[in-house]
Amino acid sequence: MIKINDRYEFPLQLDLDRENGKYLSPDADRTVRNLYTLHSVLVHSGGVHGGHYYAFIRPTLSSEWYKFDDERVTKEDMKMALEELYGGEEEHLMQANPGINNTTHFKFTKHSNAYMLVYIRESDKDKIMCQVEEKDIAEHLRERLKREQEEKEQKKKEKAEAHLYSIVKVACDEDFNWQIGKHVFFDLVDHDKVRSFRVQKLMPFNIFKEEVAKEFGIPVQFQRFWLWAKRQNHTYRPSRPLTHFEEAQTVGHVRDLCNKVQNAELKLFLELELGPDLRPITLPDRVKDDILLFFKLYDPEKEELRYVGRLFVKDVGKPIDILTKLNEMAGYAPDEDIEIYEEIKFDPSVMCEHINKMSTFKSSQLEDGDIVCFQKSLPAEVSQRLRCPNVPSFFEYRHNLQVIHFRPLDKPKEDAFCLQLSKLDTYDEVVERAAQQLGVDDPSKIRLTSNNSYSQQPKPHPIKYRGVDNLLDMLLHYNQTSDILYYEVLDMPLPELQGLRTLKVAFRNAANNEMDIHNIRLPKESTVSDVLDDVRMKAKLSHPEAELRLLEVFTHRIYKIFSSSEKIESINDNYWTLRAEEIPEEEKNLGPHDCLIHVYHFMNEENQNQMKIQNFGDPFLLAIHEDETLAHIKTRLQKRLLVPDEEFSKWKFASVSQGRAEYLEDSDILFARLQRSGVAWEQYLGLEHIDNTPKRSTAANQYRPPYEKAVKIYN
Repeated sequence: MIKINDRYEFPLQLDLDRENGKYLSPDADRTVRNLYTLHSVLVHSGGVHGGHYYAFIRPTLSSEWYKFDDERVTKEDMKMALEELYGGEEEHLMQANPGINNTTHFKFTKHSNAYMLVYIRESDKDKIMCQVEEKDIAEHLRERLKREQEEKEQKKKEKAEAHLYSIVKVACDEDFNWQIGKHVFFDLVDHDKVRSFRVQKLMPFNIFKEEVAKEFGIPVQFQRFWLWAKRQNHTYRPSRPLTHFEEAQTVGHVRDLCNKVQNAELKLFLELELGPDLRPITLPDRVKDDILLFFKLYDPEKEELRYVGRLFVKDVGKPIDILTKLNEMAGYAPDEDIEIYEEIKFDPSVMCEHINKMSTFKSSQLEDGDIVCFQKSLPAEVSQRLRCPNVPSFFEYRHNLQVIHFRPLDKPKEDAFCLQLSKLDTYDEVVERAAQQLGVDDPSKIRLTSNNSYSQQPKPHPIKYRGVDNLLDMLLHYNQTSDILYYEVLDMPLPELQGLRTLKVAFRNAANNEMDIHNIRLPKESTVSDVLDDVRMKAKLSHPEAELRLLEVFTHRIYKIFSSSEKIESINDNYWTLRAEEIPEEEKNLGPHDCLIHVYHFMNEENQNQMKIQNFGDPFLLAIHEDETLAHIKTRLQKRLLVPDEEFSKWKFASVSQGRAEYLEDSDILFARLQRSGVAWEQYLGLEHIDNTPKRSTAANQYRPPYEKAVKIYN
């Protein structure tokens, strides 16, 4: 599907009574005057895969037009509402060389144009354009408009008073329990998912604690607040508790302690202790040599991480002193052998280091807010069979997770599904996940193609079976990493297919004159003759014994006629188009007085004040005779191309060589003008006429007729 941006003009008034009302339906009321006035224009800006809609409306049918673009309404002149929306191309003047008084004309396609027109019949204008009163509006719409207006006023008020308030976000153990292992793997919490307070900056912090007590159900005397700090390694951890003096200050003052950015949020960790009955109890006093550590437990069998709590330890203490407590927190036996790691950072790379159980916390450089991860010690044979046998490998795996957009290769702009994969996943793991999603039993029937990060198109060559080590290799394009992969579901395993060569060959169907594309799949040692035999079995020929040939076509020119004995392994169809065609009878027995010439369609376009030949349409070969004039050849061409007389009379004919056209007269003998030199055709017969086909991609236009066919509508 494409969006056609061709120019289409529409009138301010539309008279359907003209020409005896031939544009009216048979059952139309012809007793009224069918004169219509343009009321509004719906506009689409963009392409077929995305864009934006807005409208131009004149509410009273006066000369005043208004543009309705989402919530923004602006007054516009009539030119913007009409002429600028006709589509087509617009011309821009650009200075080619700064400082030199010369300009260049550039034409650009308009991608904002009319999508739908609304006309009102003049005789019904008063009935349709009547005055609307509030009682005429449905009640649910009145309520919605009122609610939207109130919300708008509230937001306006909040924006005006924003400098008077601070946002305070409070995280606690409950948030760590809920988020770690589900939404968060590195650090402790996503602050966008914790409870938030909007409070005046001048509010005393002790009063704010009462607000927290109401929200959390934790009396003020059982609360202790810690400031969060962003470390140099980009992690975010609780750094120190607030002092009694600081809690006696205002909320704004406390916010300024940790963040000097204007209107920045204040982030706090709420420390609290629960007794056996899960009720808050008095917090223990914290002394100078205490270190607050947070603990995560990793299960390598399930690849699961969860928060298990926090402890105060002495800086001169050792991990071995708390092993029993950690096993209790994990639900392990008291003497379970465990490994302990410090989670240090994850951006731009993961750093998670083993902790010596016999070293002091101080010598291991542990401090307030640090995170310790631990797991059961595993035998070597168990570690070898697990994807992530320890905490560092698990973090590395999670760090490399990425959402990959899978798109069908034949629909490269449309996501079919998305999978969260690790860049460390192997080729087999990636295709297996894709096969599961697609319901394909054999993953080897999935063929993937990487994305070109610059053009956002599939790369020309698919990924070979196990041709890359991991997902990262599939996503890399020079120094860019993509998040898109294209897929095909094959009818045979990819290793088997790679022993074959697949070529896309175009052939004009003899039954309907439409160009069909055939996928020809043959062993790599096959020849062009084998390709043509395959085409013969698949295509609609004019007669069973038709003789075929294979051509190489690029930019609407024929560059090569393949020998039937040429090996297909050397043929490149990624950039050049392969075209098979029937050899006309007149070309089969060319004599010394006959010649086979190239015939191309072209237009002369002005480029930087010079005329440049631009080819288009379907190029072809033509046999001519030694004494044949242009007038005779023109008759044959018109019959071959089925061009109407009126259209054909406007065509010009030229001998074209090296980008220059020499126009021909009907009496000219072409045999002498177009001669073969060496192995390449240096001259061709050019057919100059307007290209009326819609502007599409080169591939889409390659085999379109060189003139616009009539549109036939059947009831």
